[in-house]
Amino acid sequence: MNERSQPRADIGVFGGSGFYSLAEDVETVEVETAWGPPSAPVAIAAFGSEDPVRVAFLPRHGADHRLPPHRVNYRANVDAMRRLGVRALVSPFAAGSLRPEVRPGEFVVCDQLVDRTWGRASTFYDEFADGPVHIPFADPYDPRLRRVLLEAAAEVGVTAHDGGTVVVVNGPRFSTRAESRWHREAGWHVVNMTQSPEAPLAMEAGIPFAGVALVTDYDAGLDEDPEVEPVTDAAVFAVFEANLHKVRELLDAAMPGLARAVSEPVGR
Repeated sequence: MNERSQPRADIGVFGGSGFYSLAEDVETVEVETAWGPPSAPVAIAAFGSEDPVRVAFLPRHGADHRLPPHRVNYRANVDAMRRLGVRALVSPFAAGSLRPEVRPGEFVVCDQLVDRTWGRASTFYDEFADGPVHIPFADPYDPRLRRVLLEAAAEVGVTAHDGGTVVVVNGPRFSTRAESRWHREAGWHVVNMTQSPEAPLAMEAGIPFAGVALVTDYDAGLDEDPEVEPVTDAAVFAVFEANLHKVRELLDAAMPGLARAVSEPVGR
């Protein structure tokens, strides 16, 4: 199927750990990309009745979470969204908190990113056929989308921290206590395994990008509270499942604003 005959969508959403579907009444689309198949078929659904927003949803780990973070085909996932015409990408993700004031069950609408991954295909430019291309990446998260997500969080009554730095580790293992302490002492706020290369690839593709963390744990623990246990898989999925309705409510409330935000001139 060529791009002209593909269904179109306004907003793209990547699903993370424990988040494998966004709506029930969907059109499922197989998208071909130059980078191979994305993690799963893309599900497109309409949100809202008066002026519906078409949303494309793709679970980054696959529908059955078969793909560990270092094996996700990020290039195919982002390119699939580009081929569907999305004008904004929203990336909810599970994260460990590095700070006692950022609690499990809360959200962080990130404004900065530190990439500590390795061995991942993190650019579409395997060669510079038409000359060098070095994208500016000082601000990885679009401020217009961040504003909409924060407003939606307030509307549905969930706690969302305005700004924060996510440090992206390679996984699939969790951090040691020493690594977690190092990340905390650097001033970073949450830790995750997938925000890079999603964010730089979206920037290269020209798609405004926003990352919203659902905090599930305190990573390897907190030095000031020895009773806080280090993170486990079971704990992450339990907290995410218990709070998944908050993610859905936040996204549902945000959709009209996200569509408006990317139709406004930059700087508004």
